[in-house]
Amino acid sequence: MKLLIDMGNSRLKWAVEDQGLLTGGIAVNNGLLSAETLRQRWHALPPPSCIGIASVSAGPLLALVASMAAELWPDARIIQAKSQKQAFGVTNAYQQPEKLGVDRWLALIAAHRHYPAAACVVDCGTAITVDLLEANGEHRGGYISPGLALMKQALAQGTHALPLIDSHYPDQPAQSTEAAIHSGTLLAARGLIEHVLATRAAPSQLLLTGGDASIIAEHLNIPAVIDTDLVLRGLAIAVGGQA
Repeated sequence: MKLLIDMGNSRLKWAVEDQGLLTGGIAVNNGLLSAETLRQRWHALPPPSCIGIASVSAGPLLALVASMAAELWPDARIIQAKSQKQAFGVTNAYQQPEKLGVDRWLALIAAHRHYPAAACVVDCGTAITVDLLEANGEHRGGYISPGLALMKQALAQGTHALPLIDSHYPDQPAQSTEAAIHSGTLLAARGLIEHVLATRAAPSQLLLTGGDASIIAEHLNIPAVIDTDLVLRGLAIAVGGQA
């Protein structure tokens, strides 16, 4: 059994992988991460043979997770995933491969393994990342923009009169400031994704992951596959190749 940990900008997601079956656990907001929280989540798990960690940044939270894992399972091997130039059939487009976010890299690996066709991989999280992948595993590069919550926060912090909202409104011209912000941020995300797909020379399947995947998918004019565990699936592949 393997323990897989995806440390994003806003949440820690985790799952156990056993004989190819991925079973997700309850995610934890980064602001609530503590040794006690992790102990409550993990103390009843069978001892994993190895622990895979994908973290978009180093720092105290990564150190906390690594130390807690070592305390609970001192014999387990801890593997921290890193972006590479080429691995598992995927070729990284970045001139400095290590600069590609490890979450994006793992999502590409999972897309190539589990959805073998040309793909547009979109992570709808704190940031919205869009990556283009050919059927042969060649990464063409990608785009990064603020996620829905980050766009709303920027409006609230950068103006005197615009509120920070967390409500949903119909997808139509708005008749209130709150509804206008909601619709405007969704249209910005939709426009990015649909424009990228429209400029592709060949058809590509659209894969959505991340916490806002379902919200954004509802407003797209293009069919999409939603796989919220795409990064964890990629991490399972990467860990399996090193274990």
